[in-house]
Amino acid sequence: MRRMIAGIGGLALAIVLSQFPEYAQQYTQRLGGAVDELRVITEDFDRAAVAGGLDRTAALERYNASNDGFLAGRGMSMTATFQRYDQLSTTLARIEDAGPIERFQSLPAYLDSDIGQRTLENYQPAVPVTMEGILYAGGGFILGYLVLSGLWRFASLPFRRRRYAAYR
Repeated sequence: MRRMIAGIGGLALAIVLSQFPEYAQQYTQRLGGAVDELRVITEDFDRAAVAGGLDRTAALERYNASNDGFLAGRGMSMTATFQRYDQLSTTLARIEDAGPIERFQSLPAYLDSDIGQRTLENYQPAVPVTMEGILYAGGGFILGYLVLSGLWRFASLPFRRRRYAAYR
């Protein structure tokens, strides 16, 4: 019975972990799309600033110094856009340079972001046919089997003692 329960646990964790590479791929695609769109906005702003004889910082200062609430608000909005572009670009570069283990260690960061939540909401499971997916599935099976087997043994300890005491 213990082996059957542990096998089921191993299989369940294998299925769950085998999906991580697909989730990471879908997350990376969404992140890349967001970075591409923010790059277009950033480059357009920078071109407009240069055409006006300014750099980005000077153009933002002009927005922020304006007495017009709308223009000052646009300046703050553009500053936030540039910060988000820098943050997402850095995250994308880090993910693209990461190996399978490093990406898995970053899982909490994936789930914590807006992009991670939207990816999870629209996630489409996939069969793990890549070596990475197969390794995650194998690791999940072994881990799940060992954890549930250990829990089963721990939970059955009180019953084993009674059984042994009956033979004395």
